[in-house]
Amino acid sequence: MSDLKTIRVVAAVIRGTRDNKEKIFATARGYGDYKGWWEFPGGKIEPGESPQEALVREIREELTAEIRVGDFITTVEYDYPKFHLSMDCFWAEIECGELVLKEAEAAKWLAAGELDSVKWLPADLEVVENIKEQIKA
Repeated sequence: MSDLKTIRVVAAVIRGTRDNKEKIFATARGYGDYKGWWEFPGGKIEPGESPQEALVREIREELTAEIRVGDFITTVEYDYPKFHLSMDCFWAEIECGELVLKEAEAAKWLAAGELDSVKWLPADLEVVENIKEQIKA
């Protein structure tokens, strides 16, 4: 186990159909050491919140949309230089509203064959590998 401080977060792998293909929503970080790197949207779990509650709140705050949290995908444990990340990842779908970027600098809907076209954060790359076979090309 790592001696680094552990930060618990959640991430939404938001699915949707665009151009008659199943696609995944990804965002580019707009700040910090990894500015411009791509990730699945989400954020920190607050005390007293379940991972699913945190995900609904984070997506509302960062992207203004309401989501329906689906099945659990995986938990990624990853050591960044300054902290240990524990990230619970869930499938999600937009329930209502539009995805409006409030923190990210860019966003894309990516088909399975396009997932390798962006520079993913190291922890998110593990999720990409996990979901590739689960979405249609």
